[in-house]
Amino acid sequence: MAARGERKVLLGVVAAAHGVRGELRIRSLCAEPADIGSYGPLSDEAGIRTFTVRPTGTSTKGDVIARIDGVDDRTAAEALRGLRLYAARTRLPPPEPGEWYEDDLIGLVARGSDGRAWGTVLAVHDFGAGTVLELSGGDHGRSFMVPFTPQAVPAVDVESGTITVDPPDGLLDAKDADDRAGGRRDEGQEREG
Repeated sequence: MAARGERKVLLGVVAAAHGVRGELRIRSLCAEPADIGSYGPLSDEAGIRTFTVRPTGTSTKGDVIARIDGVDDRTAAEALRGLRLYAARTRLPPPEPGEWYEDDLIGLVARGSDGRAWGTVLAVHDFGAGTVLELSGGDHGRSFMVPFTPQAVPAVDVESGTITVDPPDGLLDAKDADDRAGGRRDEGQEREG
């Protein structure tokens, strides 16, 4: 289990119960999905509860089918749906040169190729359509999301603590337009109500 305050890395998310005997489908984020069971007991996000994951196979969707110690029926398995499983960073192998863990990106300074300050990386998200970085805003003044693609983030240098960001044309302009339109809409709603 990760000690409180120790850096943790998200390794997987319980997607659903599988069958009636307590097996689960886990969306593994490991390079080799079945490796999710190789790092010892995993913890919840708070680091309070621990779970020993024992992979038993894979689903047709590519998820890992696994048992978790103490989960013996479908009801107990369904209660874990959405559970995010973490390992202490110290238990993971070091990344290869030119690779990194998503956790390594948090806090990196984001600069444009023109030198513009885009803030720092606040979070890494995947809402299903691809990975995005949430940046604090820098010169722009508010947080925003940028796709984590080679075009939008052409360089990552964990050693120097920086990333190069080249947001797609119109990304921030579209957000500004949405904010202005939303503001007008809210004003109109206030007058009506």
